Formats: sequence, C-alpha cells, structure tokens
Amino acid sequence: MVTINSAENALKSVYLGAVTELLNTKVNPLMTKIEQTSADVWGKEIRKAVSVGINGGIGAGDEAGSLPAAHGNQYLQFVSTLKNLYGQIEISDKAIRASADDRGAFTDLLNAEIEGLLKASKFNLGRMLYGDGSGMLATVDDVDGSTVYVDDLRNLIEGLAVDVYNGNSPVLTNAHIIAINHNDYAITLDKTSSSITVGCKLYVQGSKDKEITGLGAIFDTTKPLYGIDRSNSPILNPIVQAGVGALSETAIQEVIDRLETEAGSTVDFIAVSADVKYAYMDYMSQYKRNIDVMNLDGGFKSLSFNGIPLVYDRFVPDGTMYLLDTSAFHLHQLCDWRFLETENGNILRQSQGYPVYTATLVKYCDLVCDRPNGQAVLKGISG
Repeated sequence: MVTINSAENALKSVYLGAVTELLNTKVNPLMTKIEQTSADVWGKEIRKAVSVGINGGIGAGDEAGSLPAAHGNQYLQFVSTLKNLYGQIEISDKAIRASADDRGAFTDLLNAEIEGLLKASKFNLGRMLYGDGSGMLATVDDVDGSTVYVDDLRNLIEGLAVDVYNGNSPVLTNAHIIAINHNDYAITLDKTSSSITVGCKLYVQGSKDKEITGLGAIFDTTKPLYGIDRSNSPILNPIVQAGVGALSETAIQEVIDRLETEAGSTVDFIAVSADVKYAYMDYMSQYKRNIDVMNLDGGFKSLSFNGIPLVYDRFVPDGTMYLLDTSAFHLHQLCDWRFLETENGNILRQSQGYPVYTATLVKYCDLVCDRPNGQAVLKGISG
C-alpha cells in the first residue's frame, strides 16, 4: 500500500540520484563542460585564491654565479556568496489516497511531478548560466490590461512566475505567464497592476539579484566581479568586441589565437544565438564548405568550428558569440542536489492550510571563472 512514508522512501532512494544526474548532465551543453566541486567553500561563501601570471623565480646565470631570486606566485582572492537554488514538487492528498492501492498509478504520479520539475529546472538553470545574476528577464515596452509587451522573449516561457519591478520597487509579484505571442513580443499574465509602466523590469519570482554569477555578469566589465574592482585587475577583463558585422572564419580564429597568446586559454566551447548560427551556416555554404556535426556529452549535438563545438543556445543574446575555455569555470557547491528535510528527516511536508504535500530540492552554489581574461565575446554579428 502506498503511504506518505513509502513516497518519501521512493523520492530519497530512487528519484534523488536520477534527478541529480539529469540536472548535472542533461540541463545544458555548457553545464556538462563545467566541473562541479565542493572545494573553496567556506561557510556561506566561496573564497578562492587565483594565481596571476607565473612564478617569477626563474632565470639563467653563470656557472658559479648566484641563483635567481625567489618570487612567489601572485594571487587574487575571489569572494562570492553561495546562491540558493530551489525546485519544488507538489502532490495532493487526494492523489495519494486515490493511488494508495495501485503502485503503478502512484509511480506515474511521481514521474509526472519529477518530469515537470526537470523541465522547469532545465529552462531556469540554462537561463542562469547566461544571465548576469540579477534574474532580470525582459523590459516592458507597452501595457494593455493583462497583456504586457516586452523587448525580449528568450528568457520567458509559459508557466513561469514573475515579479515586475519599477526600479527597486515591486509593482506586481508572483504573476504567472499564461500565454506568449512571439509575433508581437507580448505576454499575458494571470493578474495585472495599473502600476506596470514602460521601462519596468520582469524578474523570476523572488529571485531579483539572487541568481548565480552567469556569463552576463562575467562579461559586464562595468561592474566589479567576485568582490574585486576590475580597473585594478586586468585578469578580470574578458575580451569584448562589439560591432563585429559580417561573420567570417578569420574573425573567429583571430580571437581564439588572441586568447591563447594573451591568457594561455584554449577555446573548447563556442555558444551562439540563433541568428549567428544561421549566419555561420550561410557563410559556410557560400564557400561550399561542409558543416561538421559533433556529438557532445549529455546527448547533445552541435555544429563544429575547426573541431570546437559551436552550440546554439536560446539564452545567448541576438548577434552574440561566446568563445570560452571551460576549464577555467567551476561550479562551487556546498553539496549536490538534496531534498530539504525536517528535524525528523521528512521530505514531504503538508502545506499549511492546503491538502497538498510538497518536497523541495535545494542546491547552494555559484559559478566562478578562474580566468575571465581568457574568455571572449563577439557582439553585433550580422548575417
């Protein structure tokens, strides 16, 4: 007979391992390239000493002359707060009782909830990898009742719960997106507010300024990174080329060679927006060149640029190409995905005042790039 206890045992012993594996390896092609580690985690912070340049204690000399003077490595201290990532599943008491004598039906119920959680996590974790940590999704261009017109739809999807802010003041919270019109760049919310005006920003519910340090933050050279002023630390400044224009193999290769020369980086991952992928395909077809396809870890496929994966991702801004040395990226975590437990070890908890049980997955982590100057972005790419 299916009970709350048997459901908890199934979630702990059967589903947790499978969910963790899927969230770590199947979410996003970039995520599969990033090492996950518990090193350098101190309490609620990540504190990481990153070496700058090489050890200076080398040199040539005379046969009986003095040895080179010792010079230790130079270090920068990166500091970042662990971000709190959550995912919830919800099962009604009625559904549990209805399937109490049918283990197959209950398994189907759990599978459906887990699949929904994985779908939502795949979207949000992928989005955060390319975000700037603010959780900002889009800017309001116009409003017509419950219909909100925005400047960008790549970070939005039906079912997503959002908050709307005017500056630092919330004007609408926990509003669900119930429909998206891609032709008009319009979304329909399940509730509205007369305070939503042009210029307001949409954020993931409760997530404003609380997300992981994604590529958007690493490449925003106007702001400090990991608690350090970039103006005093060139190692924190990636290569940013704007207004690139027409795409060519030479333009890409020049940046790859520059990264190798200036930072000792080896580019092993290229992420592009849809329009840049098409521009690359058009360029190759003009010169009658074959476009190679690669199989990546996690079951993903991608195009290839001279043996380097060239991956389309919906969360890359239009006209943009990231050239990354993923060996410099680490996802530092306090622990891997775990269910929140009560003091009695229970993971299914009744929502107060409602006949439903919830279980919450949690992970405390942040993304750190050891060598930001070994990464590059090309912007303003045209077809």
